[in-house]
Amino acid sequence: MMPNWFDAGGSAYALYRPDYPPELAQYLASLAPARRLAVDVGCGSGQFTCLLADAFDAVIGLDPSADQIAHAKPHERVRYAAAPAESLALPDHCADLVTAAQAAHWFDLPRFYAEVRRVAAPGALLALVSYGVPCLDDAVNERFDRFYTQEIGPYWPPERRMVDEGYANIAFPFSPLPAPAIDIMRQWSAADFLGYVSTWSAVRRAREDGHEALLTSFSHDLLGAWGNPADRRTIRWPVAMRLGLVA
Repeated sequence: MMPNWFDAGGSAYALYRPDYPPELAQYLASLAPARRLAVDVGCGSGQFTCLLADAFDAVIGLDPSADQIAHAKPHERVRYAAAPAESLALPDHCADLVTAAQAAHWFDLPRFYAEVRRVAAPGALLALVSYGVPCLDDAVNERFDRFYTQEIGPYWPPERRMVDEGYANIAFPFSPLPAPAIDIMRQWSAADFLGYVSTWSAVRRAREDGHEALLTSFSHDLLGAWGNPADRRTIRWPVAMRLGLVA
């Protein structure tokens, strides 16, 4: 029998969520006025937070979920605390860099921006970072694109549109800086890729609404186009950024 690729549970999130390349943290550090403190807002399990710790003397990861904070990835230069983006538990003018990775679309942006201005050191950098729709090779991308845009599309929350647009159309009242072209790259088997898809909130909503057949049909078609499921194909996620200096 074909396994249920979409029944992996919470452990799939840690296994299959792509993390950002180290050069991204180094690039952001090069734009910051100093490397004393970076603050990662909406840090979740701390993947991006710990990446920043390789480029800064200290990093604070903040997330409204106490459960996420309790299970966040440890690092000797990282301190975590539970706090929402709209009320950062930090002193004034302390941060050389404020980041939000795959999180800003959940924020009340005007209130968040007010907090950024409060905690930013002179000349600090704000970076809103996201990755959007994965790109696969031609053999499987057509079927995946139909699944993403037509089949699972209605189950995404409205905020997902901001991620798909790379935050290009959100209000961003800061002095803009150019962003480099950076990709996340992975070599994945079919099981890896389907495990990643299983972590999507839209997939969970489709299952809750009783549309298991839609997911089964997609996994069947994808495996047919993939060929040998153990073969590793290149998966690419373009990284999008809005970068700005905080006056």
